[in-house]
Amino acid sequence: MARGLLAALAGLVALAGASFAAAQPVPTLAKLAPVKPVIDCAALVSADVSDAVGAKTTITSAKLSGSGDKAFCAVQGVIAPKIRFELRLPTNGWTQRYLQVGCGGLCGVLNVRTEHADGCTPVKDGAIALASTDMGHEGKGGMAAMGDGTFGADPQLRIDFAYRGVHLTSVASKALIARFYGQAPRYSYFSGCSDGGREALMEAQRFPGDFDGIAAGAPAMVFTVQNSFYHAWQAASNTGPDGKSVLIASRLPILHAAALASCDAVDGLKDGQIDDPRACRFDPVVVQCKPGQASDACLTAAEVETARKLYDGPRDAAGKPFTLGQPQVGSELSWAGVFVPRSVDQVPGSWGMAEQPVKYLLSPTNPPANYGLADFKFTAEQFEGLKAMHPLYDATETDLSPFAAKGGKLILWHGWSDPHISPLNTIAYHNGVVAQMGQAKADAMMRLFVFPGLYHCFGGDGLSQFDIVSPLMAWVEAGQAPNAVIAAKVDLPAMPMGPTPAGADVRQTPMPDASAFKPSRVRPVYAYPQVAAYKGSGSTDAPESFAPKTPASEPAARDAYAAQFIAPRFHQDCRVEAGVLACVPSIKP
Repeated sequence: MARGLLAALAGLVALAGASFAAAQPVPTLAKLAPVKPVIDCAALVSADVSDAVGAKTTITSAKLSGSGDKAFCAVQGVIAPKIRFELRLPTNGWTQRYLQVGCGGLCGVLNVRTEHADGCTPVKDGAIALASTDMGHEGKGGMAAMGDGTFGADPQLRIDFAYRGVHLTSVASKALIARFYGQAPRYSYFSGCSDGGREALMEAQRFPGDFDGIAAGAPAMVFTVQNSFYHAWQAASNTGPDGKSVLIASRLPILHAAALASCDAVDGLKDGQIDDPRACRFDPVVVQCKPGQASDACLTAAEVETARKLYDGPRDAAGKPFTLGQPQVGSELSWAGVFVPRSVDQVPGSWGMAEQPVKYLLSPTNPPANYGLADFKFTAEQFEGLKAMHPLYDATETDLSPFAAKGGKLILWHGWSDPHISPLNTIAYHNGVVAQMGQAKADAMMRLFVFPGLYHCFGGDGLSQFDIVSPLMAWVEAGQAPNAVIAAKVDLPAMPMGPTPAGADVRQTPMPDASAFKPSRVRPVYAYPQVAAYKGSGSTDAPESFAPKTPASEPAARDAYAAQFIAPRFHQDCRVEAGVLACVPSIKP
């Protein structure tokens, strides 16, 4: 899905929240007395929290916003050198909780927005302190700035994007909360998706004391590989010798229908949903045009070969894959606007998603100005070059013992139909943590949920609507480990796909009538590796018709180059010396 439309789609999905609320388990949260401010909102402009933050922190504004019970004090500030942040402090009924939300893409924008928290009472009631950050740089082009990597020319801004901006925002926010209410938050949470998921994991790994509970959705945790080998391959594979795109969006329904016909019933229930694509073997050749057949109902040989490449991913000369995973069977409709454009003359969106990081972020020293994605090579030597920045950007540390020791709880989640980041990445990380810490210790602090039909963070033709924040709070505050999440399929009207035009602001996108969004399916999604198995009777669109089932075996993971990046104790802490990065191994807290 186009990155610029995520915020708009999140709003659309939220409209249907109440219609499946009855199926949701009631979370038990701590009974925390509401706390009133002890100073005026405007007084925070003069608050100096620099000592607490460990860097010069300037409050640029503090003013009342909202109304009634949902009124809040909106505080904006800058942490040196350029980390902008915003903190929203309820002026009525703050329930001693703090939630920091992540930023997507390459960030560069300041936008406080909760996601998959529709049924969370403290969020819904405006009773929680909220914050977010632009991660240390201001991108060009409004919301399109989230794909701008030029900030990488400044090594300090690389550090701030990698981990410093999110961490110091949490420190500054807590210090301001203490000033405003006269006490620190009782519970602190982080929730983010995409790069926000990477930020979430980076917090658990590098700063285990920042948050009590963390939700990491579709995490771009293998940042160095995701933004090079993955998206570069997807773009190149859908570009023909003439420079035009081979496979376009209008052809995807043909491929998707063939995928469903081949794989839908593999899980034992033919319901238009593929519960675990790894159980299916799909070859798009089944939909290749026969001699004399009109191509409006089939794919050309070139289109079939392109689809195969997109599913399979980049490999070295010996056939070893570079990526941990690729788009899964059943995700085809989500490819539109990512690596499959609307017309043959459009450049696949994946091109820019890889070119900006490759040019500005993924090498210790940026390549020449005339370097482009066409110069990127799918070789072992090219992969070796990623290792220099892996300790800075990647959030794949498998030893979460410090986070667990502080009582931290982590929920990982991903969509099986994600085109941007393969869910196999998150499964590989989950399994890496289990291998490192042992099953019992991992289960005590971590859960993974993989949602059939969910695209990247939001939307999809499957189970795309759910509340992930409430189960996280119930686990932290009441010890209720989440073994299932109730999710809904929401039939959304068609929305425009493709890159967001420079300068466009998706927050101005008109919202269709709320009555259009009625869930057509409500089901449980069980903690990995369990799956929802039909009991044999009752509606297949109702959660009570399903029970958890543990598969007989775990499908083998890809023996990929990127697997070496999922490991313990590889992070480095960096600073700038003489204008260049100087990094040393991190010391565990």
